Amino acid sequence: MAYLYNNIPHFKCWVRREYTHNHEKYHGEFIHAMAVGVTTMPTRCLSFHVIFTGEESNCEDWDEGNIHGGAMWARMPITGLVADTLVEDFAKPMSVHDAQPWDCSSHNNAVYVIDRATPCPWLAKIDGKIFPAKYMFTVDYAENEIADDPAQHKSSHVLELLDAGEWTGNIVALPNNRVRVTHPAWFVTGEGAPDFRPSQHIHYSKSDLDYTLDVNRVFDNLYAEEE
Repeated sequence: MAYLYNNIPHFKCWVRREYTHNHEKYHGEFIHAMAVGVTTMPTRCLSFHVIFTGEESNCEDWDEGNIHGGAMWARMPITGLVADTLVEDFAKPMSVHDAQPWDCSSHNNAVYVIDRATPCPWLAKIDGKIFPAKYMFTVDYAENEIADDPAQHKSSHVLELLDAGEWTGNIVALPNNRVRVTHPAWFVTGEGAPDFRPSQHIHYSKSDLDYTLDVNRVFDNLYAEEE
C-alpha cells in the first residue's frame, strides 16, 4: 500500500488555470496536462500530480507560446481538472462537496481498476440528480481510524461526468452509495434506493471464543493426527 502518493492510470485533462496562480487571475482559462499520480491527505479532497503538455499553444486564441510544456504541478485538487473530451464548452466549476462529498480518510492508499465495472457508463448521484459517468479508477484507504471502521469507510471512485449539463467533463470522486454500475449484458440496473445499512461488525476468525480455545479445531489441518 502506498503512502501519500500513488501512480494512476494516466489520463489527459485540462487544468483550470486559476489553480496555477493562487486563484488570483486566469479565471476561465485552461491549460492542457496529463494526470499521472494521486495524493491522499486526510480531511482533504483527492489531488493529482500533473505534467503540462503545452497543447494549449495550438489553440487559435492562445498567444503566449508553449510556456508550459513539461512543467509539473503536485497536489492539484480534483476540482481543478476537466476531462480532455471534445465538448462545446468547458465544464463549469463544481464545489468540492459536489465533486467529492467524502474527503480522503488516510495517507495510506491503494489505486485499482474494477475491470468488471469498466465497460459501461456508471450512474452518479450529485446534488440530488443522476448523471451518466465514465469510470476511470478507484482510490481506497486503510490504516486510519476512519478508513478501518466498517461503518465509516468510503472508497473514492474517480469518474468523468457525461451528459451532465454545465458539469459535463468534470472529474469527480464518489463513494459506493453515490454511484450505480450499469451493464445490460450482465444484469438489469435497479431503480430506487437499496435497503442497505453500513455494517457495524468486524469479522475475523478468532471472534468465536469456543473456537479459539479449542486447540484441536484451531490446528485441524492436513497434518493433524486422526484419533
